Amino acid sequence: MRALPTLILLLLAGVLALPVMALLGTWTQWNADSADILSQMAATVLPEYLWVTGQLIVMVGIGVVAMGVPAALLVTVFDFPGRRSFEWLLLLPLAMPAYVTAYAYTDFLQFSGPLQTWLRASFGLEGRLLPEVRSVWGAAWVFSFSLYPYAYLLARTALIERAPQLMEAARLLGASLPRRLREVALPMARPAVAAGTALALMEVMADYGVSIYFGIQTFTIGIYKAWLSMDDRIAAAQLATVLLAVVVLLLWLEQRAQRRLRFVGSSTGRASSGDARPVRLRGGRALLAWVLCLLPVLMGFALPVLFMLRPLSADWSVLPWDRFLLWTWNSVRLGAMTAVLAVLAAWFLAYSLRRKPSLTRRWAVQIISLGYAVPGAVIVVGLLLPVGWLQARWPDSGVGGLVTATVLGLLWAYLVRFVSVALQSMQSGYARLPRSLDESARMLGATGMELAARVHWPLLRRASFAAGLLVFVDVMKELPATIVLRPFNTDTLAVVANQLARDERLGEAALPSLALVLVGLVPVIVLSRTLRSEHRSIDAELL
Repeated sequence: MRALPTLILLLLAGVLALPVMALLGTWTQWNADSADILSQMAATVLPEYLWVTGQLIVMVGIGVVAMGVPAALLVTVFDFPGRRSFEWLLLLPLAMPAYVTAYAYTDFLQFSGPLQTWLRASFGLEGRLLPEVRSVWGAAWVFSFSLYPYAYLLARTALIERAPQLMEAARLLGASLPRRLREVALPMARPAVAAGTALALMEVMADYGVSIYFGIQTFTIGIYKAWLSMDDRIAAAQLATVLLAVVVLLLWLEQRAQRRLRFVGSSTGRASSGDARPVRLRGGRALLAWVLCLLPVLMGFALPVLFMLRPLSADWSVLPWDRFLLWTWNSVRLGAMTAVLAVLAAWFLAYSLRRKPSLTRRWAVQIISLGYAVPGAVIVVGLLLPVGWLQARWPDSGVGGLVTATVLGLLWAYLVRFVSVALQSMQSGYARLPRSLDESARMLGATGMELAARVHWPLLRRASFAAGLLVFVDVMKELPATIVLRPFNTDTLAVVANQLARDERLGEAALPSLALVLVGLVPVIVLSRTLRSEHRSIDAELL
């Protein structure tokens, strides 16, 4: 009986790691046909996939740093009118799925959009007046304004406790403001910026909605084309492993930066000076701070919402209100089921690791934690490979229909990707529970399950709610796995918004798109309230 939890843990890790293991297993099928396929891809489409994806990584990386770092510095190191409001306003683009932002900007900036139409009518101009938004630079624009909060949030967290104190100490030593920023604040934020940028780039690598809508040839689009258009599962799988290798590299960089960030935070301690205050900005400097903070919020949230409201309000009669309720129900149902399963799985994993942190259990949890970094396209290919293998050998087993004709396949793919989100929240919750609590409960006769159910669970309700909320919102916005694995009559808000936008029916696509934005606002509000309470507690300690 003692080995049962370990056995369940290994079984769960095996189920969640199966898609990735199946992808790696395709390289054992190396033969002349595989070599010919790869050589043809290398001579035709692979260079374009590499070039486009590389361009996006470079441009989005620069854009995320250029917007996230100044915003984090301004709201932590400086003080100006409206600073407290910008602390949470700068998080709002997290509520906007990148593909919704892409729909909004395309509708407003395209040749037949209101901006170019107004310019031609007002100034007597002809032809295209703005560059084509459906391009690599347009995708980089969308990703940068959608994903900069990753860098902003981590950099702000790294700076909030120590930057004002150290900046004040440097000022007392005679350092000028530019030197204080260059030699004190920026080095402190560097690990956090690297971690946030890596997270943003992983989202770019995993994207499907923006790439397919803009018609740019990224690795993710190449995987879908190889599987669905060329009907070549080996080519799709091996493309997916190349993408997976790049994502693992980014994940390693992010974890390395996070380790450095924890080292910096733990080694410096908290300053005891009560005189440390953010640098006060006035006049033109305060106006510049306002512009630098307001621009990302406008471009990443406010303007896309307004752009989507325009076609929504143009003709209310075309809006599919009856079907909208069905799409909403499908999205909520899938999100709720996945959230419950993910929280239960994360609770079991975190409890098992707390009870007996053996090497086997730590490795199993590490493998499961990689799921969030794996793009949805990679998960889909890896999941369908073993299913197709079983169906080919046992045609009457019904495995293929069970995975692709029911919600089982979707739930499996969601759990592979999003269990790690719930696991991080549950592990953070367990980190706040002292070990002495477990020892006291055992001395009073509590068994393993009683300890988990009667002691841990009541204390972990808040962490469990946060974990379930994050998973629910992620599932609502998930697009690539849902498009391929959804059963008939199971369209979600994300899928329908993508289909309507690709059909140039943006007035109808605005309704499900804005519904996704409203859902995404919930965790952003919770996160902003948490950060605000932490900031107030730090200010109280300084006083």
